Parts: sequence; structure tokens; C-alpha cells
Amino acid sequence: MIALSFPNYSFRLKNSQNKTLIFDEIRKKFVVLTPEEWVRQHVLHYLVQNKKYPKSIINVEKQIEINGLKKRYDMVVFNPDGSIAILVECKAPSIKITQNVFDQIARYNLDVNATFLMVTNGLQHYYCQISQESKKYHFLRDIPDFSR
Repeated sequence: MIALSFPNYSFRLKNSQNKTLIFDEIRKKFVVLTPEEWVRQHVLHYLVQNKKYPKSIINVEKQIEINGLKKRYDMVVFNPDGSIAILVECKAPSIKITQNVFDQIARYNLDVNATFLMVTNGLQHYYCQISQESKKYHFLRDIPDFSR
């Protein structure tokens, strides 16, 4: 896998049936190491190790229903009250971050109402905060650190 624009992390890898697997510490299982999964695991480690978010408030790859369609988000970080603090959309490094990608996470966010959004392909990262009153996006330099 290629180097990403994240700090270096240690990952548990193994081979099974001619596939490389990576251990997901949230799902507590090995998953197939695709380019998108490589990005997702880096984001997970970034949030836990660098931003100090507890693993217990992070959820990875869960299904949601949007306008009657079943969709899957990459990652969410919950607030203590159960609302969603951060919605994360991960793409493979070969996928350009375009308006379509932002439209996708915006559609997902209509359902989850996160305060912060993170969009990344592992090479480029975009962060924004959503004003619930004005429904406007304010781009940030980084996602905030966890605070109790």
C-alpha cells in the first residue's frame, strides 16, 4: 500500500486465502485490505492516537437509510449524548475528492446531523464544521481534539 498523508502507525496484518487482511480495532476483526480500507484504518488511528478520541465512541462501516435507500457510512464519532460529532467519508487514494464526494457526505449528513465532517482519500483531507442554525459549512484546518 502507498504512503498516506498521515503519521506512521503500526497495523496488524495477515494473509488469508491469497488476500491481505488488516485488523480493525473498532470492529475487532480482520478485514480485507483494500485501498479504501487502508485510508479508513489510518483515519481511525489518527482519531484515536493523535486526536485522543476514545475507541468506545467510534463506529465504523454501519448501514443507514437515506430516502428509503440503504447506505453505509465509513465512520462516525459520537458525542456523550449519542448525537454524532464527526462523520467521516473515506475514499481510495486513487479517487479524487470532488464536489460529488462532498455531495455524498452532505446527503448522509442530512440523516445523521454531525457537527463536523471529514473527507479524505488519504492524500488530501478536508474538514468542516456545520452551523446548525445557518446550515453553512465552515472549512477548518483540522478536526478538533477530543474534549470531555
